[in-house]
Order: sequence, then structure tokens, then C-alpha cells
Amino acid sequence: MLTLFTGGQGRDCEGMTRRSFVQAGTLGLGGLTLQSLLQAKANAGQAGAELVKDKAVVVLFLSGGATHVETFDPKMSAPAEYRSMTGEVATKIPGVTIGGGFPEIATMADRMAFVRSFRHGSSSHGRGRELVLSGGNTLKASMGSIYSRLAGPTNPKTGLPNYSLVTPAGADAKFRQGDSIGSAGQAGLLGGAYNPFDPSKGSEVKQNMRLNMPVDRLDDRRALLGQLDGLKRQLDASPGYEGSDKFQKQAFDVVLGGAADAFDLKKEDPKLVDRYSTEKFKDLKGKGLGHQMLLARKLVEAGVGFVNVSSGGWDMHRGLVKAMDTYGHSVDHAVATFLTDLESRGLSDKVLLIITGEFGRTPRINKNAGRDHWGNLCTLALAGGGLKMGQVIGESDRKVSVPAQSPVSVQDLMGTVVNLMVDVPAMRLLADIPVELTQFIGQGRPIPQLV
Repeated sequence: MLTLFTGGQGRDCEGMTRRSFVQAGTLGLGGLTLQSLLQAKANAGQAGAELVKDKAVVVLFLSGGATHVETFDPKMSAPAEYRSMTGEVATKIPGVTIGGGFPEIATMADRMAFVRSFRHGSSSHGRGRELVLSGGNTLKASMGSIYSRLAGPTNPKTGLPNYSLVTPAGADAKFRQGDSIGSAGQAGLLGGAYNPFDPSKGSEVKQNMRLNMPVDRLDDRRALLGQLDGLKRQLDASPGYEGSDKFQKQAFDVVLGGAADAFDLKKEDPKLVDRYSTEKFKDLKGKGLGHQMLLARKLVEAGVGFVNVSSGGWDMHRGLVKAMDTYGHSVDHAVATFLTDLESRGLSDKVLLIITGEFGRTPRINKNAGRDHWGNLCTLALAGGGLKMGQVIGESDRKVSVPAQSPVSVQDLMGTVVNLMVDVPAMRLLADIPVELTQFIGQGRPIPQLV
């Protein structure tokens, strides 16, 4: 809780309004202040900060299992019952096409890498999500949670969580869809401290990370906080309080809304918010996706290292063409706007975007004009992060059913992410990292074509 209250007329024997008491975390005469909490987190995260590179990852997870054929491997040379039902569109990479529903992404394919040989073999929603997001590690910890474990759960400079989840409801309160990633995005055996922060739980952000008092009353509260912190320093004087002014300022920045602003689209230029909008694609989940990607950009720009963007609706057993008109076009516009926005802010090389889902779809079109679950080829595309872009990695077979060359595994995807974000040799020297995690990360190798 990071709130300050005013209001209420009851006074104690010293004339202090009860509701004017500063409440920041467990702030009190004998408890932690927000200032000391931030300082403790910074001290605890210092080793983690030395491991972490100046990179960020955004995973756009197309939950339900996005079709690999109609997205990035249309295979128009295949028999009619296998090839893309939405046709194809030429990209900026000579000789390369992608699904016909992605004209905006096609114009910036030179900034992307399309992987056509990604597989893990499972056609189960739950297991597929777990494999893709965890790389199959025995701790069942997601990539974001592993990053949070290595970097620390909180950014010591901003107080923001290092790992966040963005659902439709997180970007726009009128949407009520839940987390379509589920437990696969969690920390598993690493422990709940490394689970993602979910801004869709509005009370956590709007009530616990925002000042709840008139600004003209701030000076009194600032004085009160200073008095309480002064008393705490007298009681608990130690070298750990060196530089406390820095952390007091950070505490006020967090309480006054600096941290919460990163989760608030109202703080953005309305023209940019409109530019990101996917409302014209006429679906609640699709409507929210553009604003989810804008929120993801705000978070990484503010210092969040890992963001999972959860987009549901991709379990297309029937009516795939109609469904792609909504979900495909939403992804096309949201991703293109996101990449353009990153470039305008000089963030293209810092931020790696990963587009994937729990599996692909069956190569043969079913009797309901849809495709069923298929784990032998899965959807995967990447952009940015300072990696080698403008290429197709791997190839599917003639019927777009299995990798024909250069297979890419979930361990390869995990290795790409970890080696991008973390100094792996330095990590091996830390004694407090679980052995299982050290061994797993040590075995991971980046997708070779990207580095």
C-alpha cells in the first residue's frame, strides 16, 4: 500500500486528524517507512542489477494457439487444403510473404525475424503455454519470473516491478477478460515473489500507488513524513541509512504517482492513444490489444524489464477467416504501431518483441473451415532487441506440418531471451541462485541466426 489519506474530522489528543496519517507501506513509528523499504529493495537487488543488461522483452502471447499458416508461413505452394485461407502479402524482405491479414507488419518485415521451424510437440493448451513461456525448465518458472529472480522483483531506481502482465482489463477498465496465460506466466517453484504484477487489479494501482489527497495539503504530509523518518533514523541509526535523501525522494515520487503514471494511458498524448487503437476491428478483445501494446511500451520505457501481453481468442477451430479479420488485423495494427513508436523513441535496439502462442494449428483445414491444435509447428516472430532482423529462420515442409530445416526449440527461445537480458557468466558466480535454474540457463543457447 502506497497511499496518503486526508478527510475525516476525528482528532486525537494531540490534535492530529486520524485520516491525515501518512500510510506508505507499513509506515509507522516502529515499522518500515516506504523510504526504508525502497532502500532495502535497492540493497537486495544490487547484485541482480549487476547481472542485468539494458534490455527489455515484451511477449505478445496469442493465447488459444495462433495459426502459424495464416500468420507468418502462408505456404501458397501447398495443396489448397493446407495453404493459407487468407492468402499472402509481399513483405519488404525480397521473396518473402506472410499471411494476407498482415499488410502493416509486411511493410516493416526488415525489422523482424519470422521463425518457420519452431516446435515443441504438445497440442495441449496448458502444457503448450508452459513449454513456450518457461522453456520447459523443471522449476516451471516463466521467462519473466526467471528474469525477476535474477534482476530482483523491483527496479531499484523506479520502484516499478521488473515483471508485469498486461491484459485487456489492464489497459482499459471496461474490459473484464482475465489472464489468458494463466499459471504458465507465473513463477512456479521460484515462489510467488516473482510472479508478474497485474495492473488490471485496479485497486492495487489506483488505490495503492496513487496519492489520495489534495496537492495543496502535501507540504503538511511531507513535514509529517520527515518527522517520522527522522525519529526512525534516531532509533535505528546505522550505515544503511546513508543516502536516505535519495530514497526519501524516490518514496515521494512513487507515492505522488510517478510509478502509477506508467500504468495510466491518460498520461499519454491522446493522438498517440488513438493511433494505437484497434477499436475498428469490432471485438472487445481486439479493441483492447492496441492499448495493451501502448501500455507495454510505457512500462518498458519506465524501467520494467519484462512484460507479457495477453491476447486471447486464437483457438480457431471454426470460421478461421472471419476470426482473422478481427484478431489478425488487430495484431497487425498494434504491432506495427508499437514498432514505429519504439523507433521514434530510440528504443528499437533495447526492446525485443516476441510474438508467439502455445502451439500452431493443424496443417489441413478441417470441415468447419478452421484448424485444430498442432504442436509440431508453432507461431513465432521477433523484432528488435539489437538482434539480426530482416530474415526468415528455418523452413516448414511442403504441407507446412513439421520443420524441414533449422528446427527451433523452446529452449532456444529461452536461451535467446536470457542471453539478451542477463550476463550469464556472471550469474554462475552467484551463490544464491537455485542450482536447477543455473544449470538450466547455462544449457540455453540463443537462436544462432539472431546473434
